[in-house]
Amino acid sequence: MATKRPVPKLASIDELLLLSEQPQETSDQKGGIQSIPINKIRFFKDHPFRLYEGERLTDMANSIESNGVLVPVIIRRIETDENGCDFEMLAGHNRMNAALLIGLEHLPAIVKENLTDEESLMYVVETNVLQRSFSEMLPSEKSKVLSLRYSDMFSQGKRNDIIDELKKLENPQYDKENETSSLVGAKLRSDEKLGIEYGLSKNTVARLLRIDHLIVELKRRIDDGEIGIYPAVSLSYLPETEQSFVEEVLTRNEYKVDMKKADLLRSYSGKLTTEQAEKILSGEATRKPRSKSPAPFKLKHKVYAKYFAPDTRATEVEEIIDKALEMYFSHQRQQLNQETKEDDHDYKV
Repeated sequence: MATKRPVPKLASIDELLLLSEQPQETSDQKGGIQSIPINKIRFFKDHPFRLYEGERLTDMANSIESNGVLVPVIIRRIETDENGCDFEMLAGHNRMNAALLIGLEHLPAIVKENLTDEESLMYVVETNVLQRSFSEMLPSEKSKVLSLRYSDMFSQGKRNDIIDELKKLENPQYDKENETSSLVGAKLRSDEKLGIEYGLSKNTVARLLRIDHLIVELKRRIDDGEIGIYPAVSLSYLPETEQSFVEEVLTRNEYKVDMKKADLLRSYSGKLTTEQAEKILSGEATRKPRSKSPAPFKLKHKVYAKYFAPDTRATEVEEIIDKALEMYFSHQRQQLNQETKEDDHDYKV
């Protein structure tokens, strides 16, 4: 009779999600663990969460070399794509990246069959919600979580099943009857209820929901602090094609996107061009044209006192100055004409 391996004690969720080069037992398609070649698994399309980079990823890779596999990744079967991938990752993107760093060729995986895109997204989102605090998420990540909860396709029953499955993978002793979670409750249909669940105001929820309408590149700029939440909301009302125009201009330059520019861009929704986006983001569109009127001239007191009595009316002063200037420029023209005639005479001689 086979003996059961003791369950190791874990210090963190990261330890729980480590990989191992130990061979996994192949089982049937009904939730059992299978050993799947990494080169047959692709990342989830438009994965909405920022993956580990740098030291954090390296630490996970080092831990993978030192620890046994504890929790398999979750993938879904797909039609073979142009790269020869037969599966798509749902839960385990960081583990797969770390495994690639140390040269692993297979991953222990639970393969899901016949999942819809919406159900697959729910796996991706709930995995990240369980692993991290909502407050620690980036703005675009929060927007994706809220958008999923707010959408028509959201199913609380399906979500509860997914959460139970994920928790059982992390902790085989998990008993849903004795577990409570602030994330599980009645189906949420309004931004007020979402706000209560996540400790956000109704307006904050509304803004985050709008951010999910942005293209991936602009979401990254929000996460990196290059675009503020309020300007981002205005940009979210642009069609995706026009958002791409904005991203194209920002990529070529280092323009800042403030509320004034974002609102002006939004006012062109449906008719924005790359050229117009360039003018708005550079500030040219709102830059005041230089005045064609001459700068005002002030007559110095010393000059004024030389020619006018203190009680001379302003209109009289203007008339005298006008006549004096007319005489001056008339004399200048006469003198120029005389010099021209003399030059012509010298030339003929």
